[in-house]
Amino acid sequence: MTGETLRRKYDALQEILRELGSCVIAYSGGVDSTLLFAVAASVLGDRVLAVTALSETYPASELAAAREIAAKLGGRFMEVVSEELDIPGFRENPRDRCYFCKKELFGKLRGIADAEGLRYVLDGNNVDDQSDHRPGRRAAAELGVRSPLEETGFTKADIRELSRDLGLSTWDKPAYACLSSRFPYGTEITRDRVRQVGQAEEGLRTIGFRTLRVRYHGNVARVELGPGEFPQAVGPLRTEVIRIIKDAGFVYVSIDLEGFRSGAMNEA
Repeated sequence: MTGETLRRKYDALQEILRELGSCVIAYSGGVDSTLLFAVAASVLGDRVLAVTALSETYPASELAAAREIAAKLGGRFMEVVSEELDIPGFRENPRDRCYFCKKELFGKLRGIADAEGLRYVLDGNNVDDQSDHRPGRRAAAELGVRSPLEETGFTKADIRELSRDLGLSTWDKPAYACLSSRFPYGTEITRDRVRQVGQAEEGLRTIGFRTLRVRYHGNVARVELGPGEFPQAVGPLRTEVIRIIKDAGFVYVSIDLEGFRSGAMNEA
């Protein structure tokens, strides 16, 4: 493993997981929760249960990837249905939208933990998450959810480096957030709109784009891409990009010149 500092953080993570004794992990298949699941499973064995929430805001491709990774890790895994679009206060998309979603999810995970005789509910938050607008942290605090990666000082860069050292396929996986994050605050989140955004993003992935967001602005799709992907979008794949976005139901296609950045909707 490269770096003494990372080794110390890794040792501290293993130690805190031993002290916790047993847990349910909010597992999405992303880089953070996958590392947490992998380390927890190696330390605690079958006293760990990773739970993925099935939701209309969670694309089928992400669910398939989460299942595949969980199977490779060999830890205990289950799925639970999340119904955030039916939660009062969520569909209206206020600035604290994520609070309502996380409150429902963590409540379900707490119930699963109690039923399984597992002591704690954990999530994959890390130190870098402190700099972003994350109202879901309030729900985590209210329900006693622990964040071992954050508690042991892991940054996103640390997580990627350790994931690579441990041979996890997610080490270079692009950041991902649920489809609800594609809508400006105050824009109602409906099932049709979620499907529209999801269809557009899935279509762009099928033609090779990896780091992307399709932000919803009425009949305009604002597409954020990784910096290395701009030439393809405005060059050889331009016609395909336009077709995919319009097939999803948008009238206009806009490429954001600032490119992909997490939490872009918080800028306004």
